[in-house]
Amino acid sequence: MNKDRVKGSIDEAVGIAKRKAGELTGDSELQIEGIVQQVKGKVESVWGKAKDVVDEANEEAEVKHESRTGVAIERAEIEDHQS
Repeated sequence: MNKDRVKGSIDEAVGIAKRKAGELTGDSELQIEGIVQQVKGKVESVWGKAKDVVDEANEEAEVKHESRTGVAIERAEIEDHQS
């Protein structure tokens, strides 16, 4: 989990609290502020998840590349020994 997902979760929770507090007190400005912060938190969380997916894909591609490179080197060494 990266910092964007953590920050998003916090903003979402604080936004929910503000929205509910605004509902209980009849403060429509606080309700709107809470909704905005809640949406901001959701966006940050989604952004963080997207970054995690990209990072995982890059790591997986790197591992595949390294294993293919290793196989290619082994084949070249075998061919050299056979020559």
